Amino acid sequence: MELTVEAILRAEAVSYRVHGHTILQGVDAHVVSGEFLGIIGPNGAGKTTLMRVLAGLARPTAGRVLWQGRPLTELPDRERARRIGFVSQNPAIGFGFTVRDVVSMGRYPYRRLFEGWRAADQEAVQAAMAATGVSHLEDRPVTDLSGGERQRVFLARALAQQPRVLFLDEPIANLDVRYQLEVLNLVSGLRERHGWTVVMAIHDLNWALRYCDRLLVLQAGRVAACGAAQSVLNEDLIATVFGVKSRVERDGGRAVRVEFLSV
Repeated sequence: MELTVEAILRAEAVSYRVHGHTILQGVDAHVVSGEFLGIIGPNGAGKTTLMRVLAGLARPTAGRVLWQGRPLTELPDRERARRIGFVSQNPAIGFGFTVRDVVSMGRYPYRRLFEGWRAADQEAVQAAMAATGVSHLEDRPVTDLSGGERQRVFLARALAQQPRVLFLDEPIANLDVRYQLEVLNLVSGLRERHGWTVVMAIHDLNWALRYCDRLLVLQAGRVAACGAAQSVLNEDLIATVFGVKSRVERDGGRAVRVEFLSV
């Protein structure tokens, strides 16, 4: 059933061009407070760009993004960073940064120039590391960690930031199945405990069905479909957008699993 709560973020006729190349074209989309929204589509469809535009990290060349009805561009950078967190697919972390250093970066939006660390900052960092299970790694260089451990650290940084909306760009890419499950369970649990709204780009349609409330499907920079995860996916859509034949298993009319058959 489609959620009808007022959108916390909304894109209106958003287009994005770079070096003469159109990446997004006339995208209308919304994010409902408290939901888990998955953005799916083939490589090059514009998933990362749409998330960056919605998060205020890139400005659309046409259209606008609204935060609770207010143009997102009107929010000062610090205020936006307190409301919106973004975990990139391959975050760039300099050599030598420890886990604690990285998680502490999530507190930057709350610090004033030349201000030292407050007790609230220390508590937020410790709580974030505990919640994501990385406290025992706090003195380890992030570059020494496994992929699954690094993803937990970046989630801890986002948790320390205390955002209302968290964007995740392919958070389980290049992870073994075990760590994919651990990361997605962690994200789902943090969302429930902290009231996050989560927007995640993801390739695996079965994980998307399992964790997402709604799916927004992108194809060549346009919205191909959007709706409840268990109803929007069907064989025709998958064939059109992804170019593969599939069988969608259903339970009471709700999609529960996708089996890929052939190209």
